[in-house]
Parts: sequence; C-alpha cells; structure tokens
Amino acid sequence: MRSENRITGLFGIRFPLVQAGMIWCSGWELASAVSNAGGLGIIGSGSMYPEVLRQHVRKCKAATDRPFAVNVPMLYPAVEDHIRTMIEEDVPIVFTSAGNPATWTAQLKEAGRTVVHVVSSVKFALRAQAAGVDAVVAEGFEAGGHNGREETTTLVLIPMVKDALSIPVIAAGGIADGRSMLAAMVLGADGVQVGSRFVCSEESSAHVRFKQRVADAGEGETMLTLKELAPVRLLRNKFFDQVRSAYTAGADKEALKELLGRARAKKGMFEGDLDQGELEIGQVSGRIDRIMPAAAIVDEIMTEYHEALEELGAFPRFDGQGSRSDNNSPV
Repeated sequence: MRSENRITGLFGIRFPLVQAGMIWCSGWELASAVSNAGGLGIIGSGSMYPEVLRQHVRKCKAATDRPFAVNVPMLYPAVEDHIRTMIEEDVPIVFTSAGNPATWTAQLKEAGRTVVHVVSSVKFALRAQAAGVDAVVAEGFEAGGHNGREETTTLVLIPMVKDALSIPVIAAGGIADGRSMLAAMVLGADGVQVGSRFVCSEESSAHVRFKQRVADAGEGETMLTLKELAPVRLLRNKFFDQVRSAYTAGADKEALKELLGRARAKKGMFEGDLDQGELEIGQVSGRIDRIMPAAAIVDEIMTEYHEALEELGAFPRFDGQGSRSDNNSPV
C-alpha cells in the first residue's frame, strides 16, 4: 500500500481506516485512541446533548494531536446546535448521516470543514457528491445500527458507488479485519470504516455487558428490522422477539413506535439491559470474539491487511485455456 492514498491524504492520517461514529459507543476516549493509533477516530454525537458534545470534543483535543471527526445524524432533533458546536470548537472533519447532505454541507464547507456523508445506495451517493461533500461512506446492509432500506450488500454496493462517483469512497458494512479491508479496497474503496469491531474495544463507551454479548454472538444472530420507522440491525433478544411478535400480529407503524418507545438503544448498549434494550450491531459480530484496546485493534487490522496483500502474490493467474499460467497444480 502506498504511504498516502486519497483518504489518508484527505484526512491527514496514517492508515485509510475510520472508526464509525456509533451512538452510545464512541465517545472521546475511543475516538482519541483510534486517532492516536493512526486511523480516524469519530465521536458519535447522536446520543449527546450539545453541551455534552462540546465536552467530548474538548477532551478529545486534549487526548490527541491527530485529526478526529464528529458524526452527526441529520435526524437528531438538535442538529443545528451540534453544527454550531462543531464549528465553534473547530472540529476538523464532520461525518453526516441519516438525512439530506445538502442541508448543512455548504455551511460546513464555508467554515473550512472536511465533510463526509454516509449513504446506502448509488442514488444517495450521487446526491451527496452534488451537495459538495469531500467523500462518502458507502455502507452495505451487513452494517449494524441504522441501515439502508435497499438491503444492498457491501460486495455489490462498493463497486457501484465507485464507478458512479469521482470523490473518494469509504467502504462500510461487514469489515472487521485486514482481509475484509483488503477486499473492500480491491472492490474500489479508498478506505474503510469499521464499527462493530470497535464496539468491543476497551475504550468504547458501551456497557461491558453489551460488549461481551457482541463478543459471544454467533453466526446469524442479527437481523434488519423496523423498516417502517428507521431500518436497524439488532441482536436477537427478548425485545427483538417482541418486535417479531408485533409484526406477526399485523402491527402498524404507530404500534411499532409505541413498542419501541424511548431510549431503547441507551437501555441496551449504554446501560447493559440485554433483555429489553435495543442491541445494535453488525452481522460481523459473529466474527468478533475479544474485547481489546483500540490501538491493538488498529494494529491487528493493518497487520492482517499487509499479510493478506502479500498472500495475493501466491494467487493463481489463469491463461484462459483451462489451466493456470504458473507451475502449480490446477485449482
């Protein structure tokens, strides 16, 4: 890998590796740890009041001299206050999600900020580019938390978005190690965003019971649901079973809203209620089995990436005549 690519150059970081800005999981401790390790740490502001965000930004600045970012969901009720806070506190990079990027991109760019928008389809990626963002995160349906309704997988989404855009593309969804990072780069991504793996970091602000539940999760334990409200990928638990029963009973949108209530995500991820909380996590949770320091996660991913890159040299090349062009046995 070159020492600088479009993402490392855009953000001023060592590795094209971004930590997702996850509600209830990514405060200043995680963001600063990832940035200090050479990636781009992100504070997830969707679970913060404006003054709480201000405190996290200031603590992050005190803990790292490296670039970091803040993610702000456009659907957040106090989004205007968050935008003002980020400008006042000189946050260098802003990731926006869950809304129209045209709403705030121009103002953020006028303030000298680098702006990235999260998308789940080519259509929204093109809109983000037209709005003037500097890059997009193209997030496949494998990802945790709130997700796209299209259910387009990362394997399909990344080359489609890459072919349609001229700005850098960051791949997200199902990426938790160096092999999946390299695969995303081969598909055309300029960098990757990792979420679920960093939930299980020591610096994550998630409750330790939630972290351990993620580490214990197996294959097939998550599902995308609540599309009528805002699609979200959840671990199966008693609350998830209640949602499934509601669908079986023919619940309408209002009934689903009542069942969801308020602060379900906080209850599950931040307070550790594994029965009645909303446990947002990606499909890749089935491959995560340890809680580790964030810096060790970054180091492990990048080591695996370079090992996988070296192994590509041993892959066969085919001559199109039914045999390989090297001297090894046919596969």
